[in-house]
Amino acid sequence: MAAFSDDPETFDRVDWRLLQNGPVTLYWRPEYLREDVEWLETHGYIIHRFDVMDWDDLEKMHGEFQSKLAFPNYYGKNLDALNDCLSDVEIPDDAGAALTFAHFDSLVAVHPTVAAALLDILADNSRRAMLFGKRLIALVQTDSPDFRTGPIGATTGIGTVANG
Repeated sequence: MAAFSDDPETFDRVDWRLLQNGPVTLYWRPEYLREDVEWLETHGYIIHRFDVMDWDDLEKMHGEFQSKLAFPNYYGKNLDALNDCLSDVEIPDDAGAALTFAHFDSLVAVHPTVAAALLDILADNSRRAMLFGKRLIALVQTDSPDFRTGPIGATTGIGTVANG
C-alpha cells in the first residue's frame, strides 16, 4: 500500500507537505511546529516529543529514546541500537508517527557528530517505513534562524543484487 494516494486532496495535507521534500523538516519558530503537530495529532498520528536542551549527556538522550519509544530492556544505548529499535516503533497504518525535537541546536553545540548521525538515522528509518506504506516524520526545531545541516539521509551508493 502506498503511503499517499494520487488525488488532489492529498496535496493539501500537512503530512504530504512535510514528506514531499524529505523526512526531516526544520523549524525555527516553535509556533509553526506546534501548528503542524496539532494537524498531525488531529489526523491520528502518534507524536513523540523530545526536548533536546538537556541532552548534554548522551546517556540522557538514549534513556529518553528508550523510555518514550518503549525500546526493550536490551536496548544498547548507542546509535546502531537506536537505528535498529527505531525500525520497530509503532506507526499506525491509517496515519503515521512523528518525532519532534525542540532546541535541536543545543545537541549540535555539544555533540555535532551525534546530531548529524541522528538526523540520518531518522531519515533512513522514514525511508524504510515508506517501503511498507507507513509514514514516519521528524520535526526538528532550532533556536537559531541561521541553523544549517549538511545532507540528511543521503545514501552512499547503489543497492546490491544477489547472484546478479
